[in-house]
Amino acid sequence: MLWLVLSALGCVLLAHSELTQLREAFETDARISHRLLSQRAVQHEAVLATLALLQPKAQPGDADAVEQRLSSVYPQILSVQRRDPGENWPSASLVDAENTSRQTRHAVLANLDFSAQRGRYQLVLAAQPSSFALLIDVYASVPWNDWSMPVQSSPVRVTLVQAGKAFVVQPGRVTGSGWRFEFHKHLASVSQPFDVVAVREVGWSELPWGLMAVWTSLMAAVLAGLSAWQRQRSARRRAEELLRVGQVARLNTLGELAAGMAHELNQPLTAILANTQAAKRLLQDDPDEMPAALQAMDQAVAQARRAAEVLARLRRTVEQPNVAEPSQVVDLAQVARNALDLLEPECKRRGVTVAIVAKHPAQVLAERVALEQIVHNLMTNALQALDLVAATERQLTIHIEVASGMGVLQVADTGPGIAPDTLPHVFEPFFTTREGGLGLGLSLCETLATGMGGQLRAHANAPRGAVFTLTLPTAHTP
Repeated sequence: MLWLVLSALGCVLLAHSELTQLREAFETDARISHRLLSQRAVQHEAVLATLALLQPKAQPGDADAVEQRLSSVYPQILSVQRRDPGENWPSASLVDAENTSRQTRHAVLANLDFSAQRGRYQLVLAAQPSSFALLIDVYASVPWNDWSMPVQSSPVRVTLVQAGKAFVVQPGRVTGSGWRFEFHKHLASVSQPFDVVAVREVGWSELPWGLMAVWTSLMAAVLAGLSAWQRQRSARRRAEELLRVGQVARLNTLGELAAGMAHELNQPLTAILANTQAAKRLLQDDPDEMPAALQAMDQAVAQARRAAEVLARLRRTVEQPNVAEPSQVVDLAQVARNALDLLEPECKRRGVTVAIVAKHPAQVLAERVALEQIVHNLMTNALQALDLVAATERQLTIHIEVASGMGVLQVADTGPGIAPDTLPHVFEPFFTTREGGLGLGLSLCETLATGMGGQLRAHANAPRGAVFTLTLPTAHTP
């Protein structure tokens, strides 16, 4: 999803940048075209003004008059018409144009014809004693030598528009689809009121698809690298956490083992002590026995008492392995998430579906390492139990809530469950139903929970499986 978002965002920015550049290039070309056409229109006005000012002499039928030689200098001027005093224009439109010119005191457009391929119009200027009219070729008026665009291949369409009539100066490519750029501006000429209209359409094929492909590939490579780095970092952190929890678990297991040994050895030692004391009394009652036997019995009693004291000290030491670690405020949901993070590869490998259901925030007062070890052990036992059922039925749920002033964490699985006759013994040291197990894990968890002022219980999970419930006192924070 992140790759799609970044790729789409990058492609949009690249497309926007390309469209911006195309728009700027289009507007530059359109302004150049407008300036060139305006200069040519002003040139026509200047030619008419020069003719009216100089008033060249011409005889009727003189084909070599000055105004008739303008076409050799200005190819766009096809012909020049002159009305001397007492003469009439050949058409009423020229008469009207001259009258308008006389009133406005500038040249006037007449006989506009865009139906022809090249387009034509006349430009009339009233003057004294003679008035003049230029016949102008629109296509030839375009200064092609200075034109900034290739006429036949350019995608920009340029037209001259006047009074609803349009003359296509440059055809361009206009299909009615894609992004559309437009430019509208009047010619800088009062006598020739043409609008220069330029249109540019950008199709999908003109977008920078190559750069977009490079961008999406780059984002894929970057995100793949980041993902690999994150996986390595998570795996390293998970390994470190597992090592830490494993070390603590091994130490606590050794403590449980020592406590169990102390418990198991205390009874035989007590029996030894009792027997030796009895033997001593018997020997004392029979004075014929050798004094060496009494001395040996005394030594046996002393050694037995010494062994009992050593085991008692060892038991007192291992019963509180975390006295030096103070209790702190711990979030049960966060502990569950940390344990799940450590066991995530195992869950995926076994195909177990895990869910954490936290109805309310549960802040408890506990020893963080001990609590993490309890949750880790309970989840590990649940995963081992789920190996005994079909892969489609493997579900592990962790419920977290606060009830009666206690933080409650439940680890529920859908495994085969615990037999009713076995359930009362699950927390006893060295009791196990798993082949190769020591039977100290749950006993250790119960010892740690009790040491933190809590309780660990086990019961059946309906309709199948087991539930281990850990309760700890909540932290009363202000």
